[in-house]
Amino acid sequence: MKDYNNTEILIVEDNPHDAELFIRALKKKNLANNIYVAVNGEEAHSFIFSKGEFVNRRNSKSLKVVFLDLKLPKISGLQVLKEIKNNQGTAQTPVVVVSSSAEYTDIKKAYDLGANGYVVKPLDFNDFQTTMSAAGFYWIGVNEPPM
Repeated sequence: MKDYNNTEILIVEDNPHDAELFIRALKKKNLANNIYVAVNGEEAHSFIFSKGEFVNRRNSKSLKVVFLDLKLPKISGLQVLKEIKNNQGTAQTPVVVVSSSAEYTDIKKAYDLGANGYVVKPLDFNDFQTTMSAAGFYWIGVNEPPM
């Protein structure tokens, strides 16, 4: 089994209930080491690019995956995605959009900007846990990024 102790996971989610459910789902798969939750796009941007309060954060290459909501205060999820994928230092970081939107235009925009995956948040509690657990397991436990 892999050692996830040095794996950073960023969940960008402004709904604290959804963030907590996602963390619980990751804990069920023993994937909950070094999770950071950003509550808006500005905080996510600062975390990813080691700015502001995160200026002393380790190099962004330690970031295993970003789970990114689209509808965020301050800076939209699509803008955060665009900046991640347009930056040479972070372009290879997997970004999985996790959104309540199943709209074709949102999905297409996310993939056009370089999203590595798009997960629609299920409304049912059990379905949410199952879906987020599976997404987390794949992106953290199975996927091998080129970093």
